[in-house]
Amino acid sequence: MSLPELPRESVRVHAVRPERDALEIRFPRVTGYRLDPPNDHLEADFDESHVLELTPELVASSEVRNSGIVGEAVELNLRHPESTWNNQVLYHLTRQLIYTKWWDAGETPPLHLFGQLKRIAGQWLETCLVCRGGTYPAQLLYLQLLDWACDRITAAIVKAKAGDGIVKAVPNPYNPVGTTADVDFYTSKTLRHRTDPRRSHINWAVLDSSWEGEFCRVVEGHPQVVAYAKNHNLGFTVPYRQGMENRTYVPDFIVAVDDGRGPADPLNLVLEIKGYRGEDAKDKKKTMDSYWVPGVNNLGSFGRWAFAEFRDVLELRSDFDNALGIHLDHVIRFVSGDRVAVAAEELIRMGGTDPDAWVPPRKRPWEIWG
Repeated sequence: MSLPELPRESVRVHAVRPERDALEIRFPRVTGYRLDPPNDHLEADFDESHVLELTPELVASSEVRNSGIVGEAVELNLRHPESTWNNQVLYHLTRQLIYTKWWDAGETPPLHLFGQLKRIAGQWLETCLVCRGGTYPAQLLYLQLLDWACDRITAAIVKAKAGDGIVKAVPNPYNPVGTTADVDFYTSKTLRHRTDPRRSHINWAVLDSSWEGEFCRVVEGHPQVVAYAKNHNLGFTVPYRQGMENRTYVPDFIVAVDDGRGPADPLNLVLEIKGYRGEDAKDKKKTMDSYWVPGVNNLGSFGRWAFAEFRDVLELRSDFDNALGIHLDHVIRFVSGDRVAVAAEELIRMGGTDPDAWVPPRKRPWEIWG
């Protein structure tokens, strides 16, 4: 007869108060975003997060062979004159943009934007729509895919005009501010890291993987880090859309860094570390780049925020701790406006290599915006 298993050890995870209150991190609780269409010229800043790949898995098969009991088999497909379909797709895409993204109910539709949105939608079709496995642009007329495309085009417009206050985040009216001071729960999870009392308001960081513990140690040893928090039971979430579905994104870390303005005015860096990037990860990054970060910064009452995505960290052949330290250092230099880091990022965007030569050509383990 086997003995029953002993219960796992449970620890209390909480903000250490008042001893560590100087390390408190406060963040906005955002429920959505509000767009204010500009009256001047519209532009779009497209990048890889705005790319949409049509595949048979996403849109179903484009070719069907129909055979009856008697008679000749018939091939059914979507092969139509490309110019005709592209013109129709462009028209419907522009119309959907106006009526679902740039028009508030009860107001007059902004038809004066039709020409500009049509031009930008045409740019997106040429540069960001990828058709694979026998798929065709005409399949964008499926309502869900059409809305998906409109989301990405609108995000690129908002990103290009972010500095003009085109987007503002909408805080929760009943609970607009979250804080590490509210963290207090018990966990029996063994994968955890006891935090440095000089770097974290919370006594434990509950981890999702072993590399997150290494990342905590790197962050704790970085001279520009003021404080950090692992986003576990912290209540920090980001609303976003995938197609026609509303979803919630939970980033990995918040790291407050001294980017040259002193520890009293830190830059709050939202960090995500990714391996595989599917369409869902693109939508999360697109939301952070084009809506959450500029929307929160435009409010002016929650401090300064930026977003960084680390990619392919586990594939780096150099020492793991050293690689993460270089990642973090580059991110801080970039968001601080360091000319060398900005130039390196621009070279990578254009398909070149980082002058620091510590990542393989055309491989970028991070994405930094804000």
